[in-house]
Amino acid sequence: MFGYEFYVDPSRCIGCQSCVQACAECDTHRGHSMIQFDFIDRRETIATAAFVCWHCEDPTCAQVCPADAIKKYDDGVVGSSLKPRCIACSNCVLACPFGIPKLMAPQQQMMKCDMCYDRTSAGKRPMCATVCPSQALAYVPPEVIARERREKAMNTFWFGEQKITTKVFMMVPAEKSEVHVDVADYIWEAEDALVSQTE
Repeated sequence: MFGYEFYVDPSRCIGCQSCVQACAECDTHRGHSMIQFDFIDRRETIATAAFVCWHCEDPTCAQVCPADAIKKYDDGVVGSSLKPRCIACSNCVLACPFGIPKLMAPQQQMMKCDMCYDRTSAGKRPMCATVCPSQALAYVPPEVIARERREKAMNTFWFGEQKITTKVFMMVPAEKSEVHVDVADYIWEAEDALVSQTE
C-alpha cells in the first residue's frame, strides 16, 4: 500500500490482545504471534502496550548475525531470519535495543514481526492493524494521522548515546522532539523511590 506508514500509540492500547491473536494468523508466522504485548507498570496500573518490530533504518539484528540470515527489503521492512541460514545463535535477540526478535526453539529460528510482508507486499494492511479497535496499531497514510491525532509521529529513538531511526512511528506528545529510552534512568528512579520509602 504505497504511501501508508505504521504507527504505534501506546496511550490508545486497551489491552484486548486482538492484535496478538490476529498476528498468529499471518501466514508467514506459522501460528505464532510476533506482537510484543506487556503491562507498562504492573504494580501501579492496568495500562498495557502492544508493539511491533520497529524496522530500524540500520538494523542491529542484521549487523550482528554471523550467518547473514536477516535481510532488510527495499521498502525498509526487516524480515525474520532466513530459515536455511539461521543458526539460532540468539545474537539478534540479545542485540536488538527494542527486545523484538524471538528465538523459536522448535523451529531453531529467529522470528519477528515482518509487518505481515505477505500482505503488505500485496497491497493489504498488516493483520494487527486491521483488528485493533482503538487504532493503537494503525497502518494509514500520514495525512490521516496529521488530521486525526493530537500527538506527533516520531521515529527517532535514543538509547543512551545511540541514535536509532525506524520505519515504524511512535505517537508521542506534540512537544517532544525525540524519544529517549535509557535503562539507567529507570534504575535511578527505582533506587530513588526505594530510598524515599526507607527514610
